[in-house]
Amino acid sequence: MNNFIEQAADRLWQAHSSSQPCAPVRDLIGASDVAAAYAVQQINTERWINQGRRLVGRKIGLTSKAVQKQLGVDQPDFGMLFADMCVADGEAIDISRIIQPKIEAEIALVIERPLTYANHTVADIINATAYALPALEIVGSRVANWDIRLTDTIADNASSGLFVLGSRPVRLDAFDIVNCGMLMERRGDQVSIGAGAACLGNPLHAAVWLADVMASVGNPLQAGDIIMTGALGPMVVAAAGDVFEARIEGLGQVSASFGV
Repeated sequence: MNNFIEQAADRLWQAHSSSQPCAPVRDLIGASDVAAAYAVQQINTERWINQGRRLVGRKIGLTSKAVQKQLGVDQPDFGMLFADMCVADGEAIDISRIIQPKIEAEIALVIERPLTYANHTVADIINATAYALPALEIVGSRVANWDIRLTDTIADNASSGLFVLGSRPVRLDAFDIVNCGMLMERRGDQVSIGAGAACLGNPLHAAVWLADVMASVGNPLQAGDIIMTGALGPMVVAAAGDVFEARIEGLGQVSASFGV
């Protein structure tokens, strides 16, 4: 194992354990070495699993064309979702659980059969999806001041923090996943708007990308896995005392409340 990869994993692990953000890791692994960044992510994923955390799905990041352009990339990235990251709709959240928290509205898919092909289609994703849920992702960066480039965020488990799932499952044929509008409010004030199409043009395209990548690395998506498909609109900084509610057309609403 490359010593710099281990050093990068240790730096992020220490930041996570201490809740104190660290310097970027691109000085160790380079700014564009995606394979090294995922190797860092994998080291800490294995550490977490060894500590007893349960893997329940994946999050897809960098699904906005604007954010991809900002980071100089042409494809999304992924991170791991663990059971202890999942928050119930409206449940009070201790904001100290996340370093430098920001929040964004997404569509979550819950899979009911494995996705094991080398190349998946949108139809494969539709057939494998039990239902969708409105969701909020609370992203957090272990890297100080969100000073990230591509390899920093991948190594940092795609800047994952927590995620909130709505309570009412909706079948994919019951709403328009591409054209559904999204509105997120903070205590009644509009802070983010968007639509399904903001996520790679179609959240199902993001899910196809993820299914292909996970199969290619020998860890295909399984029944019961949750996919956070990517942001439907701009993310917003979260602070203690904030209450956010997102409404997604045809899918319903979901809220997050941060304790003071």
